[in-house]
Amino acid sequence: MAIRTIECVPAAAAPVSDPDPIVGGRVELQLLTTLKCNLKCSYCSLGVGDVLGSQTELKYDLDQLERFGATHLAGKEIVVTFYGGEPTLNRPMMEAVMRRFPAWRYQLQTNGTLLDDVPGWVLAKLSNILVSIDGGEATTDGYRGRGIWRQVIRNLGRVRGLVGGSITARVTWGNPETSFEELDGLASASGTIDYLYWQFVAGEMYGEDSLAKRRAALVQLINRFFASTDTLYPLVPVMGMVRNKLLPNRARELYAGLTQCRVSTHLLNVMPSGQIYPCPDMMYSPSMLMGEIQGNWLKKSPLQPTASMPCEGCEAFAWCRRNCMKNLWLGYVKGDERYRVNVVDPICELIRFMGRETDRHSPQAWFAQLPLPLRRQLVDAEIYEYVEVMP
Repeated sequence: MAIRTIECVPAAAAPVSDPDPIVGGRVELQLLTTLKCNLKCSYCSLGVGDVLGSQTELKYDLDQLERFGATHLAGKEIVVTFYGGEPTLNRPMMEAVMRRFPAWRYQLQTNGTLLDDVPGWVLAKLSNILVSIDGGEATTDGYRGRGIWRQVIRNLGRVRGLVGGSITARVTWGNPETSFEELDGLASASGTIDYLYWQFVAGEMYGEDSLAKRRAALVQLINRFFASTDTLYPLVPVMGMVRNKLLPNRARELYAGLTQCRVSTHLLNVMPSGQIYPCPDMMYSPSMLMGEIQGNWLKKSPLQPTASMPCEGCEAFAWCRRNCMKNLWLGYVKGDERYRVNVVDPICELIRFMGRETDRHSPQAWFAQLPLPLRRQLVDAEIYEYVEVMP
């Protein structure tokens, strides 16, 4: 099928590509099908710099995407995440890419409100669906709009049997009032949801007693994780942390010892304009531009560890491996002191707290009691390839 394209005439010659811009043998290609969204979530990072909704049509075509792949991604394992905006608002683009590149693996990150309109053959080819949901009904609807939680849960029930891979609830943990019961409800919804993953919100929501409230919920979640050796509580941040503590090399091997959020090594976010950025939260910053589909050029990610970042002296470094390069770059390279004090430092402290709570449960002894299939799931779960592992 044809995809409408808009001619993009470069004002100057394309920059010279780096000889080897991708570190390792994998590429995560996040294709933003559109920046349009049918919701107005209050914390959306794409709202920064008026990015949200600014691009609704592709300025590149699939011939150009194929040429870019042949030039820069040849011989590498390619995993595509359809991203947005709300990616299912441009379903024709998704379907065309999946037909054109059948050997690639596919993931969808969606708000879930339109999942029931996605064709069965597309669902069957998805290795994972990341569904954005913020906890229970009141919390989710508070951020996303009345009735959204029920709509998403209903849609997940409708499509669950058609999805080829896993379904992961992706929580942006912004509200400090979010309870253990809300998160546990998602993690325990085994008939619909396979994994729960969260990120601590990258916003100024850590004042007053909010850290104490989050710690209290974390204690309960970690207790719940270690409570059994008969089943594996599918909480990705804790699963990943335990794996990294037990097998530190797993925290390095896929990311060349750089950052587990992958923006320094092999994560490419392709805007509808064709421009490529390493971090989906920094596509408003011209200094982050690292490539373009139409011009067929690609440079190494500008988000790299620097001496100004304090990570290597941190107690969490061996298993955290620089959790979020965007946060570190804003806080320590750009020198945004307010952001560092109000966002970066509290998140880092919460991650250190999680590490201490994990150690309190003697993870080596717990792991030794796991049946072999659960050991394999903890160590080798495919979900680690689709999320940031650390919160």
